[in-house]
Amino acid sequence: MRGGKREVKSAMSKKKNSILDFPEEVSEDGIKIYGETSYENQMAVLSHYLHNKGNITSQKDKEEIISAITAFLVHKQFRQSVENKELTDDEILMAAEPQGMFGSLFDDFFKVPFPAPDKPKFTFIDLFAGIGGFRIALQNLGGKCVYSSEFDAKAQETYLANFGEMPFGDITKESTKSYIPKEFDILCGGFPCQAFSLAGRRLGFKDETRGTLFFEIEDILRKRQPKAFFLENVKGLAIHDKGRTLKTILEHLSDAGYNVVTPQILNAMDYGVPQHRERIYIIGFRKDLNINVTDFHYPEPTSIGDKRPKFRDVMEKQEVSVKYYLSTTYMETLIRHKARHEAAGHGFGYKIIDIDGVANAIVVGGMGRECNLLIDKRLTNFTPITHIKGEVNRDGIRKMTPREWARLQGFPDDFKIVVADASAYKQFGNSVAIPAIQATAKKELELLGLI
Repeated sequence: MRGGKREVKSAMSKKKNSILDFPEEVSEDGIKIYGETSYENQMAVLSHYLHNKGNITSQKDKEEIISAITAFLVHKQFRQSVENKELTDDEILMAAEPQGMFGSLFDDFFKVPFPAPDKPKFTFIDLFAGIGGFRIALQNLGGKCVYSSEFDAKAQETYLANFGEMPFGDITKESTKSYIPKEFDILCGGFPCQAFSLAGRRLGFKDETRGTLFFEIEDILRKRQPKAFFLENVKGLAIHDKGRTLKTILEHLSDAGYNVVTPQILNAMDYGVPQHRERIYIIGFRKDLNINVTDFHYPEPTSIGDKRPKFRDVMEKQEVSVKYYLSTTYMETLIRHKARHEAAGHGFGYKIIDIDGVANAIVVGGMGRECNLLIDKRLTNFTPITHIKGEVNRDGIRKMTPREWARLQGFPDDFKIVVADASAYKQFGNSVAIPAIQATAKKELELLGLI
């Protein structure tokens, strides 16, 4: 910077790149896009600024935003009438406006499937955001997300593609938390659940890399004091360490200044998706609001009996790729694996669901995909397109597709899947079930008088 001006480099560009075209590594101009330290790059700062322009709260914020815009312009290799011109800080900020000299370069941040409402009724932050299940649910209710955090690189990529916003990275870093607005209405978070999962080692707070992340939520609640929070976790949290872990969590939430509703386990299949998925919900209201927690009522099931959706309702309408069909060799392995466990008195092993029933919970790792196999005999071309042992089975046994997993969690079909299948399964398996979240959040927001 010289004499109050900043030199903005420019160069020829043959095409207008997409926001997803950025490299994952640090480029020469200092932009690192994805990963748990994404808070160190400019993309999170830039995208949050573009969506929340009223959130410049300090000179430090202003300087970082200006630096981010400048780096973005350099990386985009713009060629405009101001080529090689030196700009003041205010001119750089103005340049990012929709009608500014470079405004069109930022269109991609807004041409996304799930933009924020124009006139939001409330604000929220999205912690441990994953791919945005909480965000879709609360945006559907009229909310605007003013901060997001997620350190998984591939999840960040999906989040950016669908919301035009790069989540900040590692929430344990004070530098990451420093970008959280001082005022917002609701804190949302599906904090990491592996430490409490019935399928894992269930170390709870002894798991230093996951279990203690709850205390980052507590820290933010203490410092920002939003009106309320909405947390989600696996049902195993309710019985972990004979209930002592949940008791500790509730005590810390109370000490942070909140009256907490008695947690409840809800099943996603009761709220419009054909998936048996039980999760515990924890909701609280700031004490000075004087909201009687007994006035809060969890939503009544909306899909029971004949009204319950069937897997057939979310099943692919057309023939799917042969790559989703299991090989004969792999089927033999699964059969032997299941027989060994049955002989030992265990219930482990592959499962073939009834497409006129509900799916089992979709989960990451282990036998997650194999516990939700189905029979689909529409395949017409049995020629493998991947390296397999044996042949493609002729019984029609296949895995679900990532899009079917997305639908099982309530994601609309215009939700973009921009990663490889392995990452997509992980992302949807780790997500919240949107309809159940939305139904519960609606009750919370009504009690707060925000909708």
